[in-house]
Amino acid sequence: MIKMTYCFHIALTFFATSSPLNGNECCCSQLPSRFPTVPQGMIWIPAGEFNMGSDSKDAKPDEKPVHKVKVDSFWMDATPVTNRQFQEFVNATGYVTTAEKAPTLEEIMKQVPAGTPEPPAELLIAASLVFKPSNKPISLRNHYDWWDWKAGANWKHPLGPESSVIGKEDHPVVHISWYDANAYAQWAGKRLPTEAEWEYAARGGKQEVTYVWGNEEFSEEKPQVNIWQGKFPFESSKPDGYFGTTPVTAYKPNGYGLYDMSGNVWQWCSDLYHFAYYQEEAKKDISLNPTGATTSLDPVEPHAIKHVHRGGSFLCHDSYCKGYRIAARMKTCPDTSLNHLGFRCVLSPETGKTKS
Repeated sequence: MIKMTYCFHIALTFFATSSPLNGNECCCSQLPSRFPTVPQGMIWIPAGEFNMGSDSKDAKPDEKPVHKVKVDSFWMDATPVTNRQFQEFVNATGYVTTAEKAPTLEEIMKQVPAGTPEPPAELLIAASLVFKPSNKPISLRNHYDWWDWKAGANWKHPLGPESSVIGKEDHPVVHISWYDANAYAQWAGKRLPTEAEWEYAARGGKQEVTYVWGNEEFSEEKPQVNIWQGKFPFESSKPDGYFGTTPVTAYKPNGYGLYDMSGNVWQWCSDLYHFAYYQEEAKKDISLNPTGATTSLDPVEPHAIKHVHRGGSFLCHDSYCKGYRIAARMKTCPDTSLNHLGFRCVLSPETGKTKS
């Protein structure tokens, strides 16, 4: 019995920290039958407790207060979903993403206050938001100054119709709405992570850390993750080929073996966003497997329903956004798509599919 328990512990340690590229090399046949088969390209995240949120000087109000959370074990994709993987989904299902369909006037008007003027008809086209660098320093107060609503931009054409993902099969898929991410997850027999699962996994088994790599600040000389280097949004000091997304394994993984839990692309979570959600959770002694708020509220846009996304992207920069911090939160309407927004999936071992 002692020998069996020891072997089981060694096996767990091995595949919980191994590279996703070697996941099929685990000695699964030697594991006890009560343990599930290792899903391809996924990493086992053991159950545990952690302090969710942040009270640091960089923390925003919706990251406070820090509160205790416990999550059950689960599997998580070792990387964000790639262009290659999303292409397989589209080939199998014929799925058409949100960005490939023109929005309706009804959809738009639901998200704005009553009395808001209708948008011009020329904006009701199949399009998506693409980052637009400036050619000089600009005010960072208005995010719209560096985004362009571009016709023909979608996951296959991330910078517009003249662009392509050919040669970027191992880059994370982008221009993915929350609806798109859910559709893929259901097809794959998986689900989107809860915000609590995402943050717990991002910590990589460490408690009091600010970044996925530890507590030291980001280094432009030896970058730990794919975020903006230079002066945002007009000057990039990155090497050629690294201006936007990078291959999903270009940077080191965290302590669990998860890649791109910081930088490269923002990643959708299942949760609705509510500004005061953490304040309610902090009233509990411990929050068990929280699944998010039951209603959505962003005080800046109170009429819009929003979902959480996490992790930061290649556009994060300390001058305006430290979204690559583990505890940092972002929120967006579920029909939104941008060229720095993707996702990854998780799997619950007790069901093999999804949690309600």
